[in-house]
Amino acid sequence: MVFTARFNDGINRKLCVAPMMDWTDRHCRFFHRLLAPSALLFTEMVTADAICHAENPSRFLSHSEAEHPLVLQVGGSDPKKLFRAIKLANKYGFCEFNLNVGCPSNRVQSGRFGACLMEEPDIVRECLMAMKEATDKPISVKCRIGVDDMDINLGLDKFIQKISSSGISVFYIHARKALLTGLSPKENRNIPPLNYERVHRLALQNPEKVIILNGGLENKDDIISKQHDFHGVMLGRAAYKTPFILSEIHSHLTGEPLLEKHSLAMKMADYADMVIENGGNLHQVTRHMLGLFSGERGAKYWRQQLGELARLQPHNSDLIRKTAKFCCAKTQRKVA
Repeated sequence: MVFTARFNDGINRKLCVAPMMDWTDRHCRFFHRLLAPSALLFTEMVTADAICHAENPSRFLSHSEAEHPLVLQVGGSDPKKLFRAIKLANKYGFCEFNLNVGCPSNRVQSGRFGACLMEEPDIVRECLMAMKEATDKPISVKCRIGVDDMDINLGLDKFIQKISSSGISVFYIHARKALLTGLSPKENRNIPPLNYERVHRLALQNPEKVIILNGGLENKDDIISKQHDFHGVMLGRAAYKTPFILSEIHSHLTGEPLLEKHSLAMKMADYADMVIENGGNLHQVTRHMLGLFSGERGAKYWRQQLGELARLQPHNSDLIRKTAKFCCAKTQRKVA
């Protein structure tokens, strides 16, 4: 079965960039949007508590129009707080709200949300119903294929069936179990084996649901092939560490030409000008760009300049322009 890019809510999820704590902030999202205009971007996870208790929720919810379409990912297990958080977030223009049921960190577990909620599907269902009541935008879930001793066949089917009764139909599924005892969050991203077939079987058995594949997707050709088996794919660390892959996938999906890296860098330099003018600093922008020349000549120099030197020259956006010109010359790319 070949799945279409759009579901009945009109959102294109063929290429998604995962929510990543400390990484997918507004500067990162601006960069990713330039790389892939068709991609669906996600915020970092924001807890319902943070939104509800903030004197100014804009601190967690504000973003630029250029980042759209953008999904807000929230964390929590209290339906009342999630209802209030989504109510507050409604006016900020997000196209979808996503509940985190996949993060395996101890800090998240101590707050009783994230992957540990896969063991409490009734609570998840109540949370999703509250979120749906608070908005007319789509509500979705990001989860794993299981946790700890949970059976990835019967257990996952029961979990999806139970939470689907809330009325949601969009699921972003990381194709690994989360082992909540004994493994760190980093180890949980690598040690539990990937099982794409299990997620594919779920998609085939539930054609009325939107199933997005996440986890370990790094190779362009493999990603493209997986897009035929699901409604879409979600890239995490590959999008951050080797960001130009977003442009390559976008080009494949749309037929648009690949971006020229020098032109992209100039746009980011102009963006850095704006950030600096508004009280920010260069490194806030450049730290997300370090992988742009990954695998090419000049990549090390690019990382050094935009990493180390950007810290020392916090108001010098020309550093991006000069370094891009040098690196593009190294890779024999057109810079005019």
